[in-house]
Amino acid sequence: MEPPNKVPAARGLKWSGWTDRGKVRPNNEDAFLGLRFDSREVHHLGKLGEASTQITDFAFAVSDGMGGALAGEYASRIAVEKITALLPRSYKQTATGMNAGFEDVLTELFGEVHTALAYLGSSYEECSGMEATLSLCWFTPGWMYFGHIGDSRIYYLPAREGGIKQLTHDDTHVGWLLRNGKINEREARAHPRRSALQKALGGGNQFVEPQVGAVGYEPGDIFLLCTDGLAEGLYDHHVVELMRPPKVAKSNPNPAQRLVNESLAKGSRDNTTAVVIQVI
Repeated sequence: MEPPNKVPAARGLKWSGWTDRGKVRPNNEDAFLGLRFDSREVHHLGKLGEASTQITDFAFAVSDGMGGALAGEYASRIAVEKITALLPRSYKQTATGMNAGFEDVLTELFGEVHTALAYLGSSYEECSGMEATLSLCWFTPGWMYFGHIGDSRIYYLPAREGGIKQLTHDDTHVGWLLRNGKINEREARAHPRRSALQKALGGGNQFVEPQVGAVGYEPGDIFLLCTDGLAEGLYDHHVVELMRPPKVAKSNPNPAQRLVNESLAKGSRDNTTAVVIQVI
């Protein structure tokens, strides 16, 4: 799959991230990551920031871990930290104008994360059954490439069209029912099997087939990465309302924190994580 030609118009990115263990779980099995990198250096990003996309690439990711004891917490951390080592290898390809080829890069990355989690799960009793979801956005000048597996999500709020689009598919039977119009969003949120994953990294999953894609971005576009805890508390229209609220933004400049706090206030009980990327 090769994206159509598009002239980059954006000057940079503004990002925010936030995570909360929620009201029930004793520990946080979610993790998120922000990176700025080129062929020589990798820099971890803070929870709030802004930078140009002209000389470096950026990567943002969220992961939700699963497993006994602390295995879920370790699984999500391993998933996002692997990106730090693996993705910068591909910077030279993007710097020379790579359009096609991102699918192979992301598929290999997801495969290596899966192999690492599966090895630890089979080698150490305390890591038995560890699995993780992973949703990743990789920003190059003018293009965002994404990879995904599990039920964490990547949303796209285009500046021109308004509204919200879920770029990723939930790897659950309930997600399939929703995509095919068998149930509506309200029914999906209440379904007893909504969290039963059909795909994840690690565990007993033999094959890894991540969903990959590309979006050409422009100034004003917004991307949201989140774990399923956020969707448990917020409908899509709530997300849109919270992403573009001028009055609320003045009192809390961290859009990701606004989303997480509101999701918990509306009844989410799970670990809840959000990363918001605004194109400027």
